[in-house]
Amino acid sequence: MSEPFLTITPLGGCGEIGMNCQKWQTPAGVVLVDCGLMFPDDSLLGVDVVIPRLESVFSEEENILGIVLTHGHEDHIGALPWLLLQYKSLRGLRVYGSPFTIALVEHKLQEQDLLDRVELIPAAPYSSVLLGDMEFHFIPVCHSIPQCYALAVDTPVGKVVHTGDFKLDETPLDDDGCDPCEHFLRFAETGPMKGIRLLFADSTNVENPGRSLPERKVRDDLDAIFSEVEGRIIIALFSSHIRRIRTVLELAAKYGRSVFVSGRSLSTNIEKSVELGLIAQPVNLYNESTGFPDIAPERTVVLATGTQGEALSALARIARGEHRLISLRSGDTVIMSSRVIPGNARSVSNVVNQIFRLGATVYSDPSKHVHATGHACAEELKEVIGYLQPEYFIPVHGEYRHLALHARLAEQCGVAPEKVRILEDGQPVTLLPDGLRMEAPVSAESVLVDGKGVGDVGRMVLKERRILGGDGVVAVVLVIAEETGEVLYGPEMISRGFVFEQQFAHVLEDSKCLVLDQIENTQPNDVPRLVERIRSSMRRFFRDVLGRDPIVVPIVTQI
Repeated sequence: MSEPFLTITPLGGCGEIGMNCQKWQTPAGVVLVDCGLMFPDDSLLGVDVVIPRLESVFSEEENILGIVLTHGHEDHIGALPWLLLQYKSLRGLRVYGSPFTIALVEHKLQEQDLLDRVELIPAAPYSSVLLGDMEFHFIPVCHSIPQCYALAVDTPVGKVVHTGDFKLDETPLDDDGCDPCEHFLRFAETGPMKGIRLLFADSTNVENPGRSLPERKVRDDLDAIFSEVEGRIIIALFSSHIRRIRTVLELAAKYGRSVFVSGRSLSTNIEKSVELGLIAQPVNLYNESTGFPDIAPERTVVLATGTQGEALSALARIARGEHRLISLRSGDTVIMSSRVIPGNARSVSNVVNQIFRLGATVYSDPSKHVHATGHACAEELKEVIGYLQPEYFIPVHGEYRHLALHARLAEQCGVAPEKVRILEDGQPVTLLPDGLRMEAPVSAESVLVDGKGVGDVGRMVLKERRILGGDGVVAVVLVIAEETGEVLYGPEMISRGFVFEQQFAHVLEDSKCLVLDQIENTQPNDVPRLVERIRSSMRRFFRDVLGRDPIVVPIVTQI
């Protein structure tokens, strides 16, 4: 009988913030833990989202036991529709998660008409599911979205804990999820194999000392702001932060304000939350589809998307004066109830500047806390490691510096240095009955999604887009006689993003001579050779004359 094992391969979330996804494999089959996306940075021109590369899971005819989701943020569930679009043969895939997480997944798949491809299975808090020879226990934890789970997993080689995204909130607004450590300890002490063999832990906030701010403190400070502000209040927040949304709805009712919701994702998530009992049915709540009644601005609160300065978000449209229902004015107060994700600072700054131009103000009283992180800070991370005392420790959910700092923290908490591993995407590790073994890396280069295309945009396409952005394009249109090679039309030069044609018309005229020279020196029917000669000679000409290197597209037609 072969030796039992558990091989875990990070396919995302180890080396970047986002795209969290792990492949867990035992002799019985494969479980995918999370299937998230990542939003592109400025270098990925035109790309919509970035998703994990899943060939190692779905292209090798593995026995797929199911997908287990820790919570409903996009960086944990967002790649599921693209997964189903990419692998069209997948049918009956079982997906497990909390009721709220499953409701969000259902909505995403319904929009893409993909619901018939999966079986969505809600998992209650503290419940468990047996997938092959692994039993997953769902432990509630606090985060910035409802019904988040850490995973306590009985495997053939011992007990493994995956914290998911979490924080230790000593005074939570909800009853569940305040202290997962006691549940982990209870899990560690049951069954024939006692103790936690391997711990995966969220590294996002390892650089922040101390403890995370309780959500209750944010509620109290927002209450104080509501009591002070006399004009209209506009609050920008993440559409998934249901607890914060619930707080705003409660405060609006307390102070006699109606709530206007601007942003499709906000309206959808509020609706789902009411259906699941996470938010009481609000009164005096209006959205863009129903229209906003004529209510005095000082009696209203606006909930808006756009915390990261997204160009098409509700807040950005309001700031530009392009929102069809809301106009900023003097006396309005805007509260940015979120953190700025790295890379978005300039976009957010532009929106804030525009808000001030319109006479409104952005709340900036440092004594008031309008946002609290959903991730554990250093002291909380120490507490979890100290409670569990795992045999092996692997940090996840972070850029490399986060993983390295978290590994160092684990060593300070008593984990032997040789039993701490830092993994990057594509680096499998195998847990055995008597040890941990690093495996040969697998391909984990991320997949770029552009429109309906999944994976068809690669390095060469991005390179061409960068050239187009930097130097533009010149199209050469030419019609020649098939038999004689006589020029019947053209050459016509069409320039886009290259030069101002009126100012540099003489340069484009001179380039036509190069085209005619190439026609004379090429056999009449050798169109491919003519196209290549036109392209190379014109690029050389533009580099010499203007110091620019546009993309040259010869369009040669024979008739």
